[in-house]
Amino acid sequence: MHPSDAPWSGPQRLRTSDAEREQVATILRAAMAEGRLTLDEGEERLSAGYAATYRDELVPLTADLPDGGRRALAETPQARAATRRDVRRHAGIVALLAVLLTGLWVLSGAHFFWPAIPLAFLVIGLMKHARHGAAHRDRYYRAHLAPHHR
Repeated sequence: MHPSDAPWSGPQRLRTSDAEREQVATILRAAMAEGRLTLDEGEERLSAGYAATYRDELVPLTADLPDGGRRALAETPQARAATRRDVRRHAGIVALLAVLLTGLWVLSGAHFFWPAIPLAFLVIGLMKHARHGAAHRDRYYRAHLAPHHR
């Protein structure tokens, strides 16, 4: 059994970490920016989140938000920047492979431009990555959320 799979309440309550408190704070700030929480309610929940000692104290702070607030976490400027960075990295790899494959084609002396076939698949993958970046962000934040928010 993994330590994060242990019960969150009862005699074996697990202490929360600064990173988990900060995740909840980010979710609450995003909910306030979306208008889902009033400023007073958001500040009250933020205070409770930073004062939380155990994981089970964090759960009620985001329980009434859509998808537990995970969508808001995936839509933060940091998450959007990370997605853009990932797409640029992917484009760089595709460009490098295009140069390498074209170089191999030139060296091979083949009449048919055979690198078009693998490059077509690479470009399609890049286009899907760029188009579905938001879904990728959502999957990423679901995978990296504190265990009590999954």
